[in-house]
Amino acid sequence: MRRLNRKGALNLVKELDAFPKVPESYVETSALGGAVSLTVFMSMALLTIFEFFVYQDTWMKYEYEVDKNFYSKLRINLDITVAMQCQMIGADVLDRANTMVALTELIYEPVHFELSPQQRLWQKTLQQFQSQHSLQDMLFKDALKGVHLTPGLRNDSPSRAPSACRIYGQVYVNKVEGNLHFTLGKALHYAGGHTHLGTLFMNNDVQNFSHRIDHLSFGEFFPGRINPLDTTEKITLEGNQQFQYFVTIVPTKLQTYELSLDTHQYSVTEQERAINHTASNGVPGIFVKYKLNPLIVRVSEEHMPLGKFLVRLCGIIGGIFSTSNLLHRLVGLFVDILCCRFKLRASRPN
Repeated sequence: MRRLNRKGALNLVKELDAFPKVPESYVETSALGGAVSLTVFMSMALLTIFEFFVYQDTWMKYEYEVDKNFYSKLRINLDITVAMQCQMIGADVLDRANTMVALTELIYEPVHFELSPQQRLWQKTLQQFQSQHSLQDMLFKDALKGVHLTPGLRNDSPSRAPSACRIYGQVYVNKVEGNLHFTLGKALHYAGGHTHLGTLFMNNDVQNFSHRIDHLSFGEFFPGRINPLDTTEKITLEGNQQFQYFVTIVPTKLQTYELSLDTHQYSVTEQERAINHTASNGVPGIFVKYKLNPLIVRVSEEHMPLGKFLVRLCGIIGGIFSTSNLLHRLVGLFVDILCCRFKLRASRPN
């Protein structure tokens, strides 16, 4: 009785078979069918491999919201070389609230302004990366992970004394619009404003605001990122020269599978002019005027779900089978029509 039940259940399952098998004696093979089958299998293999690469890759999702963090500090990461002695130049920040930050945390290091051949090669390499990669690649992908973004030390010893000053380090300022500037002399703050002592006894012979920006970023340091002002180099022969950089900062929260940090993107425009106090007023120096965007960008790294990958894979395989079967029938019909016409022409009497 148990055997009969099993046999009946097996017959019931066989009746539910939606894929009936055709006996091999009724199947006819052809060279055209074999060629189509090979093409189908090769196409399925290639598309499956490509789809697997797509599944392995990730993409960045962008979301925007109003920045409500008003009381935090803005971190400035700086590495700039100015073609003047360290004791002759001063750096400070004056923000929109008329608050002056003397930037005493920065390090002033006497260096040579001219780069060695190895340092020049490093600079050109970074400039090439900066021109070839998009913003998204520079900020959020690991394409530049193996590139050293800090200048190497000199391997030669110039005979003359250092003629430039490298100013580098990180400082924290108020999260409002401000002006980071490097001018002649140290800063002197007073009610209603501030000035630099060097402007009181200005001498064009000792001023040279030729500079090189090796690094300028805002927020947490992101290894492998090249910023818009990195590797910027300006050379001037005029003493009363003013360089202005207008920077718009966009706060960015980055969340990937490898790191999570609060950083900032920025765009920049620049202006250069000579100060002669007749047609152009102002103070010679290097000015980085920055302002913050009220919107914050949340960037998260996303991966294709496994279920979606399997659905796409089944769609590729099923679609190829259905399309190839239709094409095979159409090609066979076309061949049969041509063959019939040739047979009819051959059978007609002359």
